[in-house]
This record gives sequence, C-alpha cells and structure tokens, in this order.
Amino acid sequence: MTNSHHPIKQSKRTAIVDILRGWAILGVAIGNYSGLPHIDLPKKTTNSMLSEILSNFDQFFFSGKSWTLLTILFGYGFVILINNVAAKGKNPVTFFSWRMILLFGLAFINCCFWFGDILKDYAFLGILLLFFYRCSTKTLSIICAVLVLTIPFLMAYIKGFNIERIEIISNPEYLKLYHSGNWLDFFKFNLLASYYQQIISPGYAIIAHIVMLACMLFGILLQKLDFFNRLNEMKKLLIYILIISLIFAVIIGVIFYLAIENKADFLKFFNPYYWLILSTMIFIATGICLLYENGKLKTIFKYFSAGGKMTLTNYMAQNILAAFIFSGIGLNIEKTMPYWFYFLLAVFIFIVQLFISKWWLSKYNYGPIEWLWRVTSYRQLFPFKKPTQNNIPLETNA
Repeated sequence: MTNSHHPIKQSKRTAIVDILRGWAILGVAIGNYSGLPHIDLPKKTTNSMLSEILSNFDQFFFSGKSWTLLTILFGYGFVILINNVAAKGKNPVTFFSWRMILLFGLAFINCCFWFGDILKDYAFLGILLLFFYRCSTKTLSIICAVLVLTIPFLMAYIKGFNIERIEIISNPEYLKLYHSGNWLDFFKFNLLASYYQQIISPGYAIIAHIVMLACMLFGILLQKLDFFNRLNEMKKLLIYILIISLIFAVIIGVIFYLAIENKADFLKFFNPYYWLILSTMIFIATGICLLYENGKLKTIFKYFSAGGKMTLTNYMAQNILAAFIFSGIGLNIEKTMPYWFYFLLAVFIFIVQLFISKWWLSKYNYGPIEWLWRVTSYRQLFPFKKPTQNNIPLETNA
C-alpha cells in the first residue's frame, strides 16, 4: 500500500499469506458446515466409511487449526496496516479503533446468519492489540510463551467449574426459531446462540480468547521478523519446524487420546487440547510454506491466493449461503443428511468461491466486503473497478 488512494501492488503483497488465508477459509467452511448437524436434539446416527474418513481428515487437518491460523494472519496483517497508516501521517490508534468498530458492525450482520461468528472476537481483540504493537520481538516472544504455557492449566481449571449453561442449539423451544422460516425468528436464534454459546460461556469467553490473543501476538512477532518474506533463506529452519511440530503433535495427540480413554486424573488440572491444535496447525502451515517455496502446486496456490485476498467476503458469503441451505428461511435440510454431504458441500462451495474470487479480482481491486470496509475505514472513496483498455483490465500502479 503506497498511498491511501490505491490498493497494494500485487508485487508487494506477500503471496504465501494470501495462500494460507485461502487454506484457512476452506477449513472454516468445512468446520461450520459439518458442525450444523449438531444443531437440534441429539440423535443416534451411523456414519458410513466415507463419513468416518472425512470426519477424521477434518479433525486432523482443519478442526481448530483453521481459525487459529487465520488469527495469526490477522495479527500479521494488523502490524502492516498500522505501519502503513502511521507512514501516511494518520493516527494509527484512532484509525484502527474505528476500523474495529466497523468490524463489530460486520460481525453483528454475520451473527444474524451464523452463531459461530468469529469477527466479533477479532474486533474486540484487535483493539487490545493496540497495547502491544510497539512491543519488541523479545517481549512478544515472552508474552506468547507465557500465554501458551498457561492455556492447558486454565482450560482444566475452568472445566472444573462445571458451570451450567443454556444449550440454545439443542433446546426445542429455541430450535423452533431456527426452523420457523421467519427471518426475525432466525436472526433471534443466532444472536441468542452467539450470546449464550460464546459471549458468556467461560470456556469460550476466556480460553478461546486467550488462544486468539496468543495467536495474534505471534502474528505480530512474525511480521516484525519479516518471516513470510524470508522463507527462501529459512528453508532448513522450516524443515526443522515441520519435523518438530509433527513429533510434538503426535506425542501430545497420543497422550491426550489415552488420557481421555482412561479418564486420567491429570486432565483435571492440565488439558493439552490446544497444544495439540497449535502444534498441528504449525505443522500444516509450515508444510504449505515449504510447498510454495519449492514451486509446487503453483496453479492451485494461485486460486487459493485469490480466495485469501477475499477472505472476509468469502467467509460471510459462506455463512449467509448456509442459512439459505440449512435453516427454515431456506431449504431447511439441517440434520437430514450424512456427514459426508456437509463436508463435500463445503468443499464444493469453497471451490466455486475460488473460481469466482480469481475472476472477480481480474476485474476489481478488492472483494466487495473488503472494499466497503476499506472505504468506511478511511472515510474516502477508492477505485473499485480496475481501469480497462479495450475492455481488458489493467494492473494499477498501486
């Protein structure tokens, strides 16, 4: 971003960051869509072999890893934006606070359609990040380490409270709102579910937000180290990270599985769930970075990069589309199909989004939601459509 009137030059974008965003938004789609069967009263179901395979694939590659990866990239992008705003003579604190208020607005809209919204959390924590962006890499490293080391103990401690919460998503009275076909009822269900399942639920309100904060601060640290622009010189380090994170994930995974199966006492004061999530996420993200640096999957990565540049648009579009497919305001097919249907539907929708994103960005500078957010953030109009010559879009000098 060279000035406040134009988008970032494509040559100045860090492609791997957009690719990782694209991968993460695929995982978010799978998690959200395959999680929809959990709405409604519990029912005994027998999954087919295909469903079991896809469910295990989701658990290893996506579940929990996608939103933690997106959160790291949010922190990474936060510092870039703060630096660019400051370089233009604007007050970064005022600017970013206003930008997060706008994100709260987008989050409210998204919450109306999907009770698993994460934008509200990004908006809240984004404001907190303003207290950390001047920190040194050493200070950020210490804070991240302390938070990550503390998480298993806090998680076990909070689980020990056994706090009773209102189960909106399995309560027949509330489910009537979801299935009624009335838009206001549907919005009410999602807003109530967001409030009870996330905002006032200690497990989410405390633990998930600490995990998010740690991930965001880690993203800030990576940006200060210029990590993603130095991948080529760090290939050996990436290989070490890949191996170590895999070994750690396997060890933690085995211990955690055996502990749950045998109801180990140590789980009452130490729950390593997020250690498993974070180590697996680092393994996967590092693997993608190595594939990219080695020139593999170039065509696929181009599409993932396009999808990643429109993360906000694609994320909200996925949730709004899900409302029309699964709830009473649309086809109302929630809980009527096997697991593999939800998984493959999410993948199909994501693939369609990749093609649309690549086509869209060949004609426009931004995704529609990204453009709206940018315009309202800077409070000025930006060129939306790319200039053309003989009906052929031109790359801008921005």
